[in-house]
Amino acid sequence: MEQAQHYVCASCYTPVPLGHKFCGKCGTPTPFAEDGAQVKYYGAMQVPGKARLILIKGDDEMDGISYHLNAEQHTVGRTDGVILFASDPWVAPKHANFYYRDSALYVRDEDTVNGVYIRIREPISLSSGDSFAVGGHVFRFESAVDAADQPDDDGTYFFHSPWENKNFCVIQLLDGGGEGMQVHDKEGELTIGRDDCDMNFYDDEYMSLKHVKIANVGQKFELEDLGSKNGTFLKLRGEQNLEHGDYVMIGKELLRVEIV
Repeated sequence: MEQAQHYVCASCYTPVPLGHKFCGKCGTPTPFAEDGAQVKYYGAMQVPGKARLILIKGDDEMDGISYHLNAEQHTVGRTDGVILFASDPWVAPKHANFYYRDSALYVRDEDTVNGVYIRIREPISLSSGDSFAVGGHVFRFESAVDAADQPDDDGTYFFHSPWENKNFCVIQLLDGGGEGMQVHDKEGELTIGRDDCDMNFYDDEYMSLKHVKIANVGQKFELEDLGSKNGTFLKLRGEQNLEHGDYVMIGKELLRVEIV
């Protein structure tokens, strides 16, 4: 990774080219500020109350690398940021920002095409237009719209099959922005998994047999993970407070949040 070629400022987490005596962003002296200073191994320490991100699964085989969030803000992107995923084409040039407010860690999507996904911990309400990720697939949730069965101008009704009472629809999203299969609920429920579900993806090794369920509960719709191994991720709406153990997906990069 590009930042591995630099010394990282201990104060603001900004990469500093080797040999520079001061950080170009905050002015903090580097180990090169003293004449004759030798380059020593730099091991960032996690500050109490601060967080770090662990790369669980990435696009460039750098799994296990840690990113210490010791500054106030930490932008993530493909070309612009202090945490870079240069080889991941699904990451925007400037994709997300991890920052602190009132001593709590938050993440915000920087108005990107692909967004930021957070692993759900419990059943969560869905709104029409929400996107979620299951295994290696992404879906969009849409509430059903009552079809208007109206005659044309001369009073003739169009011939069609009987309308079925549906509550919502789940649409598979394909690479490039296209839409794949579209499936409506059955009596207010729809399941997604590798086998014996309403939407089956037999060759997805990251998807459990019965992975997730969407259900009409009272006056709302809920997304519920069915105890899957890899979890279910909901696309971020605005910003979200993060807790220890949360999982965040940016492009193809899966990150775990750890807070001391």
